[in-house]
Amino acid sequence: MTTSPTPRDRAARSLPAVALSFSPAIAVVIALLSSTSAAAQQEWRHHGGDPAETYFSSLDQVDAGNVAGLEVAWSWEIPKTGARIEATPLIADGVLYATGPFSMVFALDAATGAEIWRWDPGIPTEDRGGPRTCCGDVNRGAALHGDKVIAGLLDGRLVALNRADGSLAWSTQTTPPGSDYSVTGAPRVMGDIVVIGNAGAEYGVRGYVTAYDADTGEQLWRTYTVPGNPALGFESDAMRAAAETWTGEWWIVGGGGTVWDGMAADPEAGFLYIGTGNGSPWSRDNRSPGGGDNLYLSSILALDPADGALRWHYQT
Repeated sequence: MTTSPTPRDRAARSLPAVALSFSPAIAVVIALLSSTSAAAQQEWRHHGGDPAETYFSSLDQVDAGNVAGLEVAWSWEIPKTGARIEATPLIADGVLYATGPFSMVFALDAATGAEIWRWDPGIPTEDRGGPRTCCGDVNRGAALHGDKVIAGLLDGRLVALNRADGSLAWSTQTTPPGSDYSVTGAPRVMGDIVVIGNAGAEYGVRGYVTAYDADTGEQLWRTYTVPGNPALGFESDAMRAAAETWTGEWWIVGGGGTVWDGMAADPEAGFLYIGTGNGSPWSRDNRSPGGGDNLYLSSILALDPADGALRWHYQT
């Protein structure tokens, strides 16, 4: 893994464009930076703008009347051939933090596009021994906590980097090494915990989310989204109840229900909401021959952030 700091005045590079400006010279960075008098409004410290993921911004510098006049102010080149960015950039203290393909993390000067640092975990492609993925080697973003930027890696690690220089603060393995699990989603921070899910339902894995101490990386709790082998006991009453909605030997094929992205927090209500994915295999006739709701697939789960306990669910 490598960290590559570069001077702030380094010339911004080419594609793809990630910042715009009004003609002729008023800089705008993805509609998040305006005047210095609105510093709090200019920041985007969470994946969805705030813990509740509302994606709301009160900035009004760009509107229907002037959007046609936007022009490229700066651009930055993705340093992986043929790759793409799916991350929502975060902006804090004038710095843009985001992730790229193969779990690369980078920091740019939000006003100029100059690269401040880049951290590459060196994860190989699948044909060279890297993780198996169903849907590309993408990464959907990072999370901020204090002086750290936290990201999930394709090989199942969760890492915290120092925001100042991209150096590694802590690292923990969230999935069994060498398994069919992968991580492509953005972690979410709620208070002093950071929560990460995983992907791999297409290959028969059993979904879960795990919470860690955002300062140290210590595991605090883990909550599964579908039941495991009844002979081994259930992790919670929620898993025992879920098992009543499955038939056959679902645990052999894994069950699915991964949380590959899609989380939100409500600190006032005291809930962490997670969205679960498809079953494994996709056909219910194969994974649960006798039918059933197969909880908690394709559901919204409200968890207690203190211990991960399920408070309620809604299957979509």
